Amino acid sequence: MSENPEENTTVDTNFPRMSGWKTGYDPVQVDSFFKRARESFEREAPQPGDLDARAVRTVGFDLVRKGYHVGVVDAALDRLEDAFAKRSRDRLIAKAGKDSWVQELTRAASSLRGRLTRPAGERFNHAAKGEIGYDIEEVDALCDRISGYFTQGEAMSVDEVRRVLFRVRKGERAYDEDQVDAFIDRVVEVMASVD
Repeated sequence: MSENPEENTTVDTNFPRMSGWKTGYDPVQVDSFFKRARESFEREAPQPGDLDARAVRTVGFDLVRKGYHVGVVDAALDRLEDAFAKRSRDRLIAKAGKDSWVQELTRAASSLRGRLTRPAGERFNHAAKGEIGYDIEEVDALCDRISGYFTQGEAMSVDEVRRVLFRVRKGERAYDEDQVDAFIDRVVEVMASVD
């Protein structure tokens, strides 16, 4: 894959639009974000306010009638996030050497280990009584797969983690959504810089 986001995504865009009464992402917001992402990516040296992989992963757009097709834009965002992660890795290697990148990657991966080595059912806080959260068994199953990826080299793609959906449960049968989401964001960040 090329590391130029313009080659990986439609920039200033020609995303397909939803038809009829269906909603999609606000075209003005999407176009503005991709323009800013291209400008950030093309700079030789990062500047304050530039976008990065995390900004791409966490961006949100309003839904409007006849907006851009959500699935197509999301796929373009995934490719853009990967390009930013690889660019960040390449810049770190160029500046400080491959050993520094490996150390940074090891540090980031070790920050995940704490949760992954906890017993099933205890990896995250449970949702408060009566509050909705993510199904504990499904989250634990994903954590086991992630652990296998990091410790045993088992096959898993970053897109599997990005697109994971959990059933919702309440209270003691659920993990706190915010904690799980933050953990998954970190896993995606690490995996995107490796793949």
